[in-house]
Amino acid sequence: MRRLVLLSLLFVLATACGRRDKGFMPERLLSEQEMIAIMTDVQIIEADINYQKTQEHEQKPDDTIKIVPKDYVRMSRDYYDQLFEHYGITDSIFVQNMKYYTERPEVLGRIMDSVMQRLTKEQSEPQKGDSQ
Repeated sequence: MRRLVLLSLLFVLATACGRRDKGFMPERLLSEQEMIAIMTDVQIIEADINYQKTQEHEQKPDDTIKIVPKDYVRMSRDYYDQLFEHYGITDSIFVQNMKYYTERPEVLGRIMDSVMQRLTKEQSEPQKGDSQ
């Protein structure tokens, strides 16, 4: 959760500041395609956590199947640790790249457009095991 808050704060600060340091270079620059893949997974992670929170809050007192409250901070940390491990990066590399790309709004816009296209495509495709 700390990482998520840090990421959000970094994003807001980077976009809100009038001065742009276009000379900043991350320790390891991720390509646009890598950022698209990572940010797609970030959106899926956030959607899953929000869905689980919604399910927990919508539970009625008379429900026969009780949903056990979850530790969302730990869950978020675990998800992001797995994400970073999968892509072979650290949280600091991710944050550095977010800073780099937020300083280049035209590129970040392309990345986020591609992320939305991927998510839309994935959502419209039938999932394995779904009947058609």
